[in-house]
Amino acid sequence: MLRQILLAGATSALLAGAASAADLPRRAAPPVFIPVPVFTWTGAYLGVNAGYAFSERDTVRTTGIGALQLNVDRGFRQAAVDVRQEGFTAGGQIGYNYQFTPGSGIVVGVEADAAYTDLQRTRTDIRFNPNTLTNTYRSDLSFLGTVRGRIGYAFDRFLVYGTGGFAYGDVNQSVNFRTNAPVAYSGSRSNIETGYAYGGGIEYALPTDSFLNFFKSSAVTIKAEYLRYDLGSRAITVANTNTAVFPGAGYIARFRTEGSIARAGINYKFGTY
Repeated sequence: MLRQILLAGATSALLAGAASAADLPRRAAPPVFIPVPVFTWTGAYLGVNAGYAFSERDTVRTTGIGALQLNVDRGFRQAAVDVRQEGFTAGGQIGYNYQFTPGSGIVVGVEADAAYTDLQRTRTDIRFNPNTLTNTYRSDLSFLGTVRGRIGYAFDRFLVYGTGGFAYGDVNQSVNFRTNAPVAYSGSRSNIETGYAYGGGIEYALPTDSFLNFFKSSAVTIKAEYLRYDLGSRAITVANTNTAVFPGAGYIARFRTEGSIARAGINYKFGTY
Protein backbone atom coordinates (compact mmCIF):
# COMPACT_ATOMS: atom_id res chain seq x y z
CA MET A 1 0.00 0.00 0.00
CA LEU A 2 2.80 2.40 0.90
CA ARG A 3 4.61 1.48 -2.29
CA GLN A 4 1.61 2.43 -4.43
CA ILE A 5 1.30 5.78 -2.65
CA LEU A 6 4.97 6.59 -3.31
CA LEU A 7 4.72 5.64 -7.02
CA ALA A 8 1.63 7.81 -7.42
CA GLY A 9 3.41 10.77 -5.79
CA ALA A 10 6.48 10.42 -7.99
CA THR A 11 4.33 10.25 -11.12
CA SER A 12 2.45 13.39 -10.12
CA ALA A 13 5.72 15.23 -9.50
CA LEU A 14 7.10 14.22 -12.91
CA LEU A 15 3.92 15.36 -14.69
CA ALA A 16 3.99 18.70 -12.87
CA GLY A 17 7.65 19.25 -13.82
CA ALA A 18 6.97 18.48 -17.47
CA ALA A 19 4.07 20.95 -17.50
CA SER A 20 6.24 23.66 -15.96
CA ALA A 21 8.99 23.03 -18.54
CA ALA A 22 6.46 23.38 -21.36
CA ASP A 23 5.59 26.87 -20.09
CA LEU A 24 9.22 28.09 -20.31
CA PRO A 25 10.16 30.30 -23.36
CA ARG A 26 11.89 28.45 -26.19
CA ARG A 27 15.44 29.37 -27.19
CA ALA A 28 15.52 31.43 -30.46
CA ALA A 29 17.29 29.92 -33.51
CA PRO A 30 20.70 31.45 -34.27
CA PRO A 31 20.54 34.21 -36.96
CA VAL A 32 21.49 33.23 -40.51
CA PHE A 33 24.62 35.11 -41.64
CA ILE A 34 24.33 36.49 -45.19
CA PRO A 35 27.66 37.85 -46.45
CA VAL A 36 27.56 41.23 -48.21
CA PRO A 37 28.65 40.71 -51.84
CA VAL A 38 31.97 42.32 -52.76
CA PHE A 39 31.78 44.57 -55.83
CA THR A 40 33.82 43.56 -58.88
CA TRP A 41 34.33 45.33 -62.21
CA THR A 42 34.26 42.02 -64.05
CA GLY A 43 31.55 41.90 -66.70
CA ALA A 44 30.32 43.31 -70.00
CA TYR A 45 28.97 46.83 -70.33
CA LEU A 46 27.51 49.27 -72.83
CA GLY A 47 26.89 52.99 -72.62
CA VAL A 48 26.84 56.46 -74.15
CA ASN A 49 29.18 59.44 -74.04
CA ALA A 50 29.32 63.14 -74.96
CA GLY A 51 31.89 65.89 -74.73
CA TYR A 52 34.22 68.33 -76.47
CA ALA A 53 36.56 67.61 -79.40
CA PHE A 54 39.36 69.85 -80.60
CA SER A 55 42.53 69.84 -82.71
CA GLU A 56 45.75 71.80 -82.22
CA ARG A 57 48.10 71.01 -85.11
CA ASP A 58 45.84 70.88 -88.17
CA THR A 59 47.89 72.92 -90.64
CA VAL A 60 47.67 72.68 -94.44
CA ARG A 61 51.15 72.97 -95.92
CA THR A 62 51.34 73.78 -99.64
CA THR A 63 54.20 73.54 -102.12
CA GLY A 64 54.13 74.34 -105.83
CA ILE A 65 55.22 71.95 -108.54
CA GLY A 66 57.98 73.41 -110.69
CA ALA A 67 57.66 77.12 -111.46
CA LEU A 68 54.43 77.36 -109.42
CA GLN A 69 56.54 77.29 -106.26
CA LEU A 70 57.19 80.98 -106.99
CA ASN A 71 53.52 81.70 -106.18
CA VAL A 72 54.05 80.09 -102.77
CA ASP A 73 57.33 81.92 -102.19
CA ARG A 74 55.68 85.27 -103.04
CA GLY A 75 52.71 84.59 -100.75
CA PHE A 76 50.04 84.29 -103.45
CA ARG A 77 49.37 80.73 -102.25
CA GLN A 78 50.04 80.39 -98.53
CA ALA A 79 52.69 77.88 -97.50
CA ALA A 80 50.91 77.10 -94.21
CA VAL A 81 47.23 77.60 -93.31
CA ASP A 82 45.77 76.92 -89.88
CA VAL A 83 42.57 74.85 -90.01
CA ARG A 84 42.27 73.97 -86.33
CA GLN A 85 38.77 72.89 -85.32
CA GLU A 86 36.64 72.40 -82.24
CA GLY A 87 33.13 71.15 -81.62
CA PHE A 88 30.72 68.73 -79.99
CA THR A 89 31.07 64.96 -79.93
CA ALA A 90 28.62 62.22 -78.90
CA GLY A 91 28.51 58.47 -79.31
CA GLY A 92 28.41 55.09 -77.64
CA GLN A 93 30.71 52.35 -76.38
CA ILE A 94 30.71 48.66 -75.56
CA GLY A 95 33.30 46.67 -73.66
CA TYR A 96 34.31 44.03 -71.16
CA ASN A 97 36.36 44.26 -67.93
CA TYR A 98 38.05 41.58 -65.87
CA GLN A 99 39.13 42.23 -62.28
CA PHE A 100 41.71 39.83 -60.83
CA THR A 101 40.69 40.34 -57.18
CA PRO A 102 37.21 41.57 -56.10
CA GLY A 103 37.16 44.75 -54.06
CA SER A 104 40.49 46.44 -54.83
CA GLY A 105 42.83 45.21 -57.53
CA ILE A 106 44.02 45.33 -61.13
CA VAL A 107 41.38 45.59 -63.87
CA VAL A 108 42.01 44.84 -67.56
CA GLY A 109 39.56 45.16 -70.42
CA VAL A 110 38.80 46.03 -74.02
CA GLU A 111 36.46 48.73 -75.35
CA ALA A 112 35.13 49.74 -78.78
CA ASP A 113 33.42 53.07 -79.40
CA ALA A 114 32.19 55.27 -82.22
CA ALA A 115 31.22 58.93 -82.03
CA TYR A 116 29.99 61.79 -84.17
CA THR A 117 32.46 64.69 -84.17
CA ASP A 118 31.50 68.22 -85.14
CA LEU A 119 35.00 68.97 -86.46
CA GLN A 120 34.72 70.96 -89.67
CA ARG A 121 36.41 74.15 -90.80
CA THR A 122 36.67 76.09 -94.07
CA ARG A 123 39.26 78.84 -94.51
CA THR A 124 39.10 81.30 -97.41
CA ASP A 125 42.11 83.48 -98.16
CA ILE A 126 41.99 86.25 -100.82
CA ARG A 127 45.18 87.64 -102.38
CA PHE A 128 45.92 90.10 -105.22
CA ASN A 129 48.73 89.89 -107.77
CA PRO A 130 46.96 92.12 -109.37
CA ASN A 131 44.41 89.37 -110.20
CA THR A 132 42.11 88.32 -107.39
CA LEU A 133 43.28 84.95 -106.02
CA THR A 134 40.75 83.05 -103.92
CA ASN A 135 42.27 80.18 -101.94
CA THR A 136 39.90 77.87 -100.06
CA TYR A 137 40.91 75.14 -97.62
CA ARG A 138 38.49 72.69 -96.00
CA SER A 139 39.04 69.97 -93.38
CA ASP A 140 36.31 67.75 -91.89
CA LEU A 141 36.31 64.81 -89.47
CA SER A 142 32.69 63.66 -89.26
CA PHE A 143 33.11 60.64 -86.98
CA LEU A 144 35.81 58.88 -84.98
CA GLY A 145 35.92 55.31 -83.74
CA THR A 146 38.42 53.37 -81.64
CA VAL A 147 39.14 49.83 -80.45
CA ARG A 148 41.30 50.06 -77.32
CA GLY A 149 42.71 48.03 -74.50
CA ARG A 150 42.27 49.28 -70.91
CA ILE A 151 44.28 48.63 -67.77
CA GLY A 152 43.75 50.20 -64.39
CA TYR A 153 43.46 49.78 -60.66
CA ALA A 154 40.18 49.61 -58.76
CA PHE A 155 39.70 51.00 -55.27
CA ASP A 156 36.46 49.10 -54.72
CA ARG A 157 33.91 51.14 -56.73
CA PHE A 158 36.45 53.71 -57.96
CA LEU A 159 38.59 52.87 -61.03
CA VAL A 160 41.57 54.74 -62.50
CA TYR A 161 42.72 53.51 -65.92
CA GLY A 162 44.88 54.11 -68.97
CA THR A 163 43.85 53.14 -72.49
CA GLY A 164 45.26 52.88 -76.02
CA GLY A 165 44.76 51.20 -79.36
CA PHE A 166 43.44 51.50 -82.91
CA ALA A 167 41.55 54.55 -84.24
CA TYR A 168 39.68 55.27 -87.48
CA GLY A 169 37.68 58.18 -88.84
CA ASP A 170 35.85 59.63 -91.84
CA VAL A 171 38.15 62.35 -93.22
CA ASN A 172 37.17 64.87 -95.93
CA GLN A 173 39.70 67.47 -97.10
CA SER A 174 39.92 69.80 -100.09
CA VAL A 175 41.85 72.73 -101.56
CA ASN A 176 40.69 75.10 -104.33
CA PHE A 177 42.75 77.91 -105.92
CA ARG A 178 40.95 80.29 -108.31
CA THR A 179 41.78 83.51 -110.18
CA ASN A 180 39.92 86.03 -112.37
CA ALA A 181 41.39 84.31 -115.40
CA PRO A 182 40.05 80.92 -116.53
CA VAL A 183 42.61 79.09 -114.44
CA ALA A 184 41.78 77.05 -111.36
CA TYR A 185 43.43 74.36 -109.29
CA SER A 186 41.48 71.84 -107.26
CA GLY A 187 42.13 68.75 -105.20
CA SER A 188 40.21 66.73 -102.60
CA ARG A 189 39.97 63.39 -100.88
CA SER A 190 37.36 61.58 -98.82
CA ASN A 191 38.39 58.42 -97.07
CA ILE A 192 38.30 56.32 -93.91
CA GLU A 193 41.70 56.95 -92.36
CA THR A 194 43.30 54.84 -89.64
CA GLY A 195 45.75 55.56 -86.85
CA TYR A 196 45.93 55.28 -83.08
CA ALA A 197 44.44 56.73 -79.91
CA TYR A 198 45.54 56.81 -76.29
CA GLY A 199 44.48 58.44 -73.03
CA GLY A 200 43.03 57.69 -69.63
CA GLY A 201 40.15 58.28 -67.30
CA ILE A 202 38.39 57.70 -64.02
CA GLU A 203 35.19 55.72 -63.46
CA TYR A 204 32.88 55.27 -60.49
CA ALA A 205 30.24 52.57 -59.89
CA LEU A 206 27.00 53.89 -58.42
CA PRO A 207 24.95 51.80 -55.96
CA THR A 208 23.03 49.00 -57.63
CA ASP A 209 19.68 50.53 -56.65
CA SER A 210 20.53 53.90 -58.24
CA PHE A 211 17.60 55.65 -59.92
CA LEU A 212 19.69 55.65 -63.14
CA ASN A 213 19.62 51.85 -63.23
CA PHE A 214 16.49 51.57 -65.37
CA PHE A 215 18.06 48.66 -67.32
CA LYS A 216 18.26 46.67 -64.05
CA SER A 217 21.93 45.99 -64.68
CA SER A 218 24.33 44.78 -62.00
CA ALA A 219 25.84 48.29 -61.79
CA VAL A 220 25.71 51.75 -63.32
CA THR A 221 29.05 53.53 -63.76
CA ILE A 222 29.90 57.11 -64.68
CA LYS A 223 33.23 58.16 -66.17
CA ALA A 224 35.34 61.11 -67.30
CA GLU A 225 37.84 60.39 -70.06
CA TYR A 226 40.50 62.05 -72.22
CA LEU A 227 41.61 60.62 -75.58
CA ARG A 228 44.28 61.77 -78.00
CA TYR A 229 43.90 60.55 -81.61
CA ASP A 230 46.23 60.67 -84.62
CA LEU A 231 45.07 59.59 -88.08
CA GLY A 232 48.28 60.58 -89.81
CA SER A 233 49.31 62.93 -92.60
CA ARG A 234 48.14 62.76 -96.22
CA ALA A 235 49.01 64.73 -99.36
CA ILE A 236 46.53 66.00 -101.98
CA THR A 237 47.47 66.93 -105.54
CA VAL A 238 45.84 70.30 -106.30
CA ALA A 239 45.75 69.93 -110.07
CA ASN A 240 45.04 72.44 -112.82
CA THR A 241 41.42 72.02 -113.94
CA ASN A 242 41.99 73.61 -117.37
CA THR A 243 45.21 72.25 -118.80
CA ALA A 244 44.32 73.54 -122.29
CA VAL A 245 44.71 77.13 -121.11
CA PHE A 246 47.57 76.71 -118.68
CA PRO A 247 49.20 73.29 -118.61
CA GLY A 248 50.89 72.15 -115.45
CA ALA A 249 50.33 69.80 -112.54
CA GLY A 250 49.68 72.44 -109.90
CA TYR A 251 50.42 72.14 -106.16
CA ILE A 252 50.78 69.62 -103.37
CA ALA A 253 48.81 70.27 -100.15
CA ARG A 254 49.52 68.15 -97.07
CA PHE A 255 46.95 67.73 -94.29
CA ARG A 256 47.47 66.30 -90.82
CA THR A 257 44.54 64.85 -88.85
CA GLU A 258 45.01 64.70 -85.09
CA GLY A 259 43.34 66.08 -82.00
CA SER A 260 41.82 65.40 -78.61
CA ILE A 261 38.51 64.48 -77.02
CA ALA A 262 37.43 65.25 -73.45
CA ARG A 263 34.15 63.57 -72.57
CA ALA A 264 31.90 62.11 -69.91
CA GLY A 265 29.95 58.88 -70.17
CA ILE A 266 27.61 56.45 -68.45
CA ASN A 267 27.85 52.66 -68.66
CA TYR A 268 25.43 49.86 -67.77
CA LYS A 269 27.31 46.83 -66.49
CA PHE A 270 25.86 43.33 -66.86
CA GLY A 271 26.79 39.93 -65.55
CA THR A 272 28.84 39.52 -62.35
CA TYR A 273 27.75 41.67 -59.41
